[in-house]
Amino acid sequence: MLHEILLSLSGHPSPLLTAAISDTTSSSFALSPSERQLLASAAHLSDLHIKLIKHSARITSSHPSTVCRAIATAIQSVHLAALRRTVLEVEAGILRQDPDLVGAYNIVPLTAVMGMFQPWTRRLEWLWEVVQFVEAKDASGRLCWGARAIDRLRAELQSGYRDVEETALTLVAAAETAWLRQVSAWIFYGRLPSATGGEDFFIRSSEDGDYVSVAGLLPAFVTPATAKSMLFIGRSLNQIRARSTTLSTASGFHNTAAKLQALVDLKSPLSSASFTGTIRDIRQSLSQDILEEILPLSEVMSTMQLLREFFLLGRGEFAMALTQEADERIRRRWRRAGNLAREAASVQNVTVKSGEVSAALARTWASLSSFEQSVEDGDGDELLDRARDSLRLQLVKSRPDISVTARPGLSEAAVARLAGLPFGSLLFSVPVTLAMQLPPAVDMVISPSDMQLYSCVNAYLIALRRAHIRLTDLWKLTSLRRHYPGPRGATEYAQELRQRWSARARVLRGTWTTASAAIFFLGETEAYFQTQVVAGLWRGFQAWLTGETKHDNNTQDPVAPADEMDISDDDDDDALVQPTPPPTRPTTSSSCAAAAAPRKARHDQQTLATGHTVYLDTLVHRLLLTQEDYTRPLYALLVHIDHLVTHVHRLHSIFTSIDLETDAGVVDASANLEAEEAQVLQQLRAVERSVRGGIEDVVAALEALSVDEGFLQAWDGDAPLAATEAAAVAQMDDWAPGEAYRPERVGGLNRLLMQLKFGS
Repeated sequence: MLHEILLSLSGHPSPLLTAAISDTTSSSFALSPSERQLLASAAHLSDLHIKLIKHSARITSSHPSTVCRAIATAIQSVHLAALRRTVLEVEAGILRQDPDLVGAYNIVPLTAVMGMFQPWTRRLEWLWEVVQFVEAKDASGRLCWGARAIDRLRAELQSGYRDVEETALTLVAAAETAWLRQVSAWIFYGRLPSATGGEDFFIRSSEDGDYVSVAGLLPAFVTPATAKSMLFIGRSLNQIRARSTTLSTASGFHNTAAKLQALVDLKSPLSSASFTGTIRDIRQSLSQDILEEILPLSEVMSTMQLLREFFLLGRGEFAMALTQEADERIRRRWRRAGNLAREAASVQNVTVKSGEVSAALARTWASLSSFEQSVEDGDGDELLDRARDSLRLQLVKSRPDISVTARPGLSEAAVARLAGLPFGSLLFSVPVTLAMQLPPAVDMVISPSDMQLYSCVNAYLIALRRAHIRLTDLWKLTSLRRHYPGPRGATEYAQELRQRWSARARVLRGTWTTASAAIFFLGETEAYFQTQVVAGLWRGFQAWLTGETKHDNNTQDPVAPADEMDISDDDDDDALVQPTPPPTRPTTSSSCAAAAAPRKARHDQQTLATGHTVYLDTLVHRLLLTQEDYTRPLYALLVHIDHLVTHVHRLHSIFTSIDLETDAGVVDASANLEAEEAQVLQQLRAVERSVRGGIEDVVAALEALSVDEGFLQAWDGDAPLAATEAAAVAQMDDWAPGEAYRPERVGGLNRLLMQLKFGS
């Protein structure tokens, strides 16, 4: 019987032991109640041992998680093996007649034998709970994954039972070791775990070839900043490997053996602070050994300067030339189609091809090159040449893919609103976007999501500038706004001309007033966005990049932020209203931008990427692009301004035809000019009301935002939106070797409202 008990405790099922417990009538098993209780304890341990062997073997062979398989292997190789060694030790003690086990007359008390296995009861019961937890499925039908198992085991360290704590500590060590092996393959070689067992690793490969971090697959001791650093390290190694000639070139730039030893030296259970420090050292080593050679500060500064000049309209002449070329392309298409008489119709009926969009950008570069040569006396512009090579204007066939996880300062609803902004359809009457092909290695700092946001901001700023330019161009229609003196010797004819011009002036007085009000609104809005928001944020971000002393917020940006318009009605025909030419810009060479001043602190590439993300998210928020209550009436106003300009041009062509018919006898039998004039004037009156109402709606939206507590707190940095930005900044504080980037404070909406109300 004793031999049968020991065999059952070793993991072998024993029908005899089960029968002895259950049979209370047979004389063969005349056992006392206490003996039956001891045998029940032995049967319970045997049953737990057998189930643990079976289920842990199944987990080891078929579970999809490497960490869970490591836990099951540790249960088999450490704890169940220790239980079997205990059985052998008890058996050896009985054979040696150990007095702790063998009493007088070689009697082996069952109490003494079972007393040797008493500490195993709670331990095996706890191990069985762990095995059940690993094999259980959640509500979605998914088996337990590595991070969940690690968190459960680490929580059991605080159970209060010493034996459970010691057992959990061994399983935690096995689980964390398996997880660290996956991490080391990623942060030292940029490799994801193999298909078998890699489903629970927190780094995943996306459909576009990039890599993303899944927060739900991270153990609790890994902070979000640490996860971003690990993602950055592995992604950088993959980019390096893609550009390197050999694998050793991609992975041998930093001391892998020393850093791997630092990872091995971490003690289990892993401390969040020690693990964070180790990852930080690995990231800084990678940055110093290779990334600074591949991606120097001069390259980052040159790319940032290009984005500032062309995407954020630091060069006002770029927007002007592009707008003029786009309008010319639309007019040429109407003329080729023989539809000049339909210019009063919606321009959205015009079909634009991708080749025409690209040709318009090419003509824009030619125009800018001519302008630069005249300003710089033939010297080349390195930034303009680079923009010509890397910038593309293309039709938009689908909504932009802006990653929510990559935008710490924007909510999911705000990202959805940004993706649906309609401003890109105003330039060519079809959705177009300005895109840039990033130079090699710069994509470590500027993500595709960042470029989508830059495209949205560019379409928004160009839409404002285009409406401004088109309105001011109306003053070039001199015959609509001026009275010419009659020819010498004319009498009744001169009087007739003056009456005709006076009647037209009275008809168009409301049109000019409405256009002037719209010009004032657009001018003040552009000036505020460019001088206060774009230029203010850029000054602070540029100073942070280069380590320079921050400029005072009141310092004017060296680049003209907006076209200052001045409407004049003097008698000189040549004194047409033109946007004020931009002042002379400083040199924008990449080498000069980077070497302007020595850096006070060297930011690594992830710190640069995080700082740029905070800068761009703040810029989008302060340009009010995330406020649908503002962007919706503003877009409607810009559409009404387009209609106003179109109707004025159409009315001008009708007046010209009437003058030819009246004065020169040129008659178009297919046209009823008087009826067309009445129709256009009626439409013009309706559009004037729409423009004035649109201005009032936008100002009302600004007033509502200026008293919205949530928006004001977000603007000042206290609302949930700014809290996410602050979280990103806090992450940089944990990781950056230098000072973390914090957005510049700029003037609130009250400044813009004061200007608009004062002018009105």
